[in-house]
Amino acid sequence: MRMPLPPQLSDSKVSSPQLTAAAAEPTWSSLSTILCAVSQCCAWDLDAPKHFASTKVLSIGGSRNIGYLSSVRLLEKGASVTFLLRSPSCFDTDETIQKYVKSGKARLIKGDALVKTDVVRSWAEAAQGEGEQRVDVLLFTVGTIPSFSLTKGFGEQRVDVLLFTVGTIPSFSLTKGFVQTPPNLVTQSLLNALSTIPSQAIPPKIITISSTGLTKSSHAALPLLLKPVYGHFLHIPHMDKVGAEKVAAHCAGWPWDANDGDVGADIMGEQWEETEGLPKGTLPDILVVRPALLTDGECQADAVAAKGKGTSYRVREGNFKSWTVSRKDVAHFLVEGALSEWDTWKGKCVSIGY
Repeated sequence: MRMPLPPQLSDSKVSSPQLTAAAAEPTWSSLSTILCAVSQCCAWDLDAPKHFASTKVLSIGGSRNIGYLSSVRLLEKGASVTFLLRSPSCFDTDETIQKYVKSGKARLIKGDALVKTDVVRSWAEAAQGEGEQRVDVLLFTVGTIPSFSLTKGFGEQRVDVLLFTVGTIPSFSLTKGFVQTPPNLVTQSLLNALSTIPSQAIPPKIITISSTGLTKSSHAALPLLLKPVYGHFLHIPHMDKVGAEKVAAHCAGWPWDANDGDVGADIMGEQWEETEGLPKGTLPDILVVRPALLTDGECQADAVAAKGKGTSYRVREGNFKSWTVSRKDVAHFLVEGALSEWDTWKGKCVSIGY
């Protein structure tokens, strides 16, 4: 599907016959019609900032890319965000984040997603503040895929969102392609996150970021020129993401087709299914998002909304042919689409691209 325009930017709303007729004859009745139309047109804009006002977000590794962009969007909508970072100093000169640190909406916690005790501590830190004991969302956007550019114990507390964006800068080899250390960073980090989710009556919403081109069926849908790029240069980080998808499927209770794509103990670890605390088929509200080749381009969805016409990215269940998508547009979908319309997206594996 193409992301729709917000109601206040729809051409049909702006040029509605009711609004035109009312403007021509300013009576009390027509004034009521105008106010009603205006309120409908502005509803999306007025409601959006309030939508996450009481939401608590745990952002693990959100120092850059999709995790950072999503965290900022959530902060702008009133959410509280706790960042678990290997180096909190990365935000020392970030005026946007520092503004929210000073207001108390953003908190920076030093830790590593590969260390389970750090992850447990991050849950507790993020739960501080008002609210019941409940985690609503796990947003997992771990990865190391490089950019493409044509030019360059919670008491009465709760955590509403876990924004998981652990990553590292990969090295490059002509024979091996992009290499990350450790090779199972994404898989093991997701195992730590899902096996330390606090017990609660309502399971959290879980979003994990993967990639197109991972499995045989997904690779077959790639544009022809991208197939060797994915097959060779991105092979190692993609095997890690296959492992993460396997973990997500295990926890959600989805079937896993090993013939379509699979990885071994070098990625998964020995007896990973027996990891203490790891859910087995009891987290049905999982969404797996597979972006096309990521770029550092602008958010087309925001531009479309500003102009009031046009289309931005596509989001569809399963696989479809797509070249690229910007990280900003993926972040837009996570906040404005997936988290805002969870009943539409939960329990699916979707691809996103232009």
